[in-house]
Amino acid sequence: MIGPSVSAPVIAIVDDDESVSIGMMSLVRSIGYDALSYGSAEDFLASDARDDVACLISDVQMPGVGGLELQKMLAAEGSRLPIIFITAYPDARIRQVALDAGAMCFLSKPFDSAALIKCLERALDTGNPS
Repeated sequence: MIGPSVSAPVIAIVDDDESVSIGMMSLVRSIGYDALSYGSAEDFLASDARDDVACLISDVQMPGVGGLELQKMLAAEGSRLPIIFITAYPDARIRQVALDAGAMCFLSKPFDSAALIKCLERALDTGNPS
């Protein structure tokens, strides 16, 4: 008998700061999820693994395509991928734009790991009835 897949949800991390990506990958993996890291939005968009991703964690400000632009591009494709934004430059207006466009969370660096875990749990629960 073949049962349901027991593979862990895949979390994509898009951040141009390698040390931030490494730290978030460690955190994500420590709570039982798989993690993929991308140094840019362009790398994520070109990835063959995009369809396997259950949630996206993205920096807001990056060279080239920024997080908000990535969010718009994914929405234009019809993607309903939950997005958690992180930023070192918190701005209330940008936060509101991201949330109005459907972002699950908007965290300011440095953020508490418990806050990110709570956002991930909320993002991955969106399709489940309460």
